Amino acid sequence: MKIEISANKRTLHGKGASRRLRRAGKTPAVVYGGESKAQSIELDHNDLFHKLKLEAFHASILTLDVDGVPESVLLRDTQMHPFKQEVLHIDFQRVDQNKKIHMKIPLHFINAEASPGVKTSGGIVSHILTEVDVSCLPKDLPEFIAVDLIDLVAGLTLHLSDLIMPENVEVSALAKGDDLPVATIVIPRAIISADSDSASDTEEAGTEAEEKESE
Repeated sequence: MKIEISANKRTLHGKGASRRLRRAGKTPAVVYGGESKAQSIELDHNDLFHKLKLEAFHASILTLDVDGVPESVLLRDTQMHPFKQEVLHIDFQRVDQNKKIHMKIPLHFINAEASPGVKTSGGIVSHILTEVDVSCLPKDLPEFIAVDLIDLVAGLTLHLSDLIMPENVEVSALAKGDDLPVATIVIPRAIISADSDSASDTEEAGTEAEEKESE
């Protein structure tokens, strides 16, 4: 998914200038990194606010057009107003296509309803992780990572090492030796209690039958 965002260079700085920008419907921002100096910019607030709702905006290479000059960037930080729906400031980092980047990528869980733990055992999938930090070249950055739960049974846990990663994409935690849990299937207490009661009833019925036979 290609996402483009337009911006203009910002020459005025300071809290007063930023307040005036916000009143005019703009959001102050900065783009840094690479071989160029950090550049203060301003963006249309409404356009930015709606783009921030897109999952891909947080985990993709973005095209930032500053006064007609496009460059590839990553979203690195967003400062929101404590109670208003307002973006106060945002940071972008320039991307070097020849250098690996670290990025948090969302996990998309699939086939949960078809898994034995859910379909047969009546369990509920517990998502322990919802995103994962990866390292790769910008051209290899995935929009998301699919987590297939088709074979997951109750009581077992899916770990990072079980994920099928795109080519040339490395999980940062695994590189450090941390095979973190990703998802598991939990059986609700109500089902466990019902199974327990059913087993007790069966056992009592068997005992009663044995007693009658002995008489």
